[in-house]
Amino acid sequence: MKKIVIATKNQGKVREMIHAFAELDVELISLAEFGDIPEPVEDGTTFAANALLKAHFYAKQTNCACLADDSGLEVDALGGAPGVYSARFAGEAADDAANNAKMVRELAKLGREESPARYRCVLAFVDGAAELLADGSCEGVIRCYPAGSDGFGYDPYFYSPPLLKTMAELTIEEKNVISHRGTALRSMAEKLAGYLA
Repeated sequence: MKKIVIATKNQGKVREMIHAFAELDVELISLAEFGDIPEPVEDGTTFAANALLKAHFYAKQTNCACLADDSGLEVDALGGAPGVYSARFAGEAADDAANNAKMVRELAKLGREESPARYRCVLAFVDGAAELLADGSCEGVIRCYPAGSDGFGYDPYFYSPPLLKTMAELTIEEKNVISHRGTALRSMAEKLAGYLA
């Protein structure tokens, strides 16, 4: 059984990844189990660059194969922002509430109550010299009022017109079908199955 460290302490992401790789002969370990590992400087200008940077960094820190993701929100009315800065849109120490508040303020400055947007995710797997990449996206609409209590990040504001719900109103099963991370995880599960074979 292959041990793979999931390079996040975000328990929402950990749950989604464990669910997605349930059929593979792997043991997924949360980064939280390794104690106080420093975080790398995410200075990549693309989701792929940041995902690879994190996967290599944590593989070296833990001496295990590592799976990292970089994901974020691109809001059309904001010129694609927050993009790779999604987790720290309102500043380095910002939480979800602060990031969401800034996004709503920025849209309000433009006189917008909503905007087309997409979630993007790139997953990077690193095992020694081996690298695998998988990506996914999910189109929707950012609305300036929240709905739902599940999910995390911008989920309460990200509305899916086909489902008539925000991401925060979906079950984990529903979310995995349409989400950017769900799409990337299915692609990575296929690639990992081939790699492990």
